[in-house]
Amino acid sequence: MSTPITVIRDPSQPMRHIVHVRNHIVSTDVSVEEGGLDAGPSPHDLYDAALSACKALTVLWYARRKHIPVEDVRVSTERDDSDERKGTYRLAATLHLTGDLSATQREELLGVAQKCPVHKLMTSVTTEVTTRLAGEAA
Repeated sequence: MSTPITVIRDPSQPMRHIVHVRNHIVSTDVSVEEGGLDAGPSPHDLYDAALSACKALTVLWYARRKHIPVEDVRVSTERDDSDERKGTYRLAATLHLTGDLSATQREELLGVAQKCPVHKLMTSVTTEVTTRLAGEAA
């Protein structure tokens, strides 16, 4: 198994928690309307950001490996959660590339972005989640 991710409440604020991933920490909170102080991205924001980051990193890794002259990669993602309670959560990612790239290379990199590991997890893998109370047997 991977290194566990730990989330610890910050009692100095109404809803804020601190996410610990290896040596990294990220604040997470909810909006003021939801009872928080918006002191960090929400869990939905982190989910969406995981997709964006994966696409950007995958494209850059691939471009370097294939010697494709990408200068910069940026991914902007918009969420439509209007039908989330009905079972559909929509993310629209836009890939921004700079560099001396041919149309063929740009299309190749778009295809790579659509195959990033998090995209696959979100769209073609069944994720099983279990939750238990501490102190109970696994």
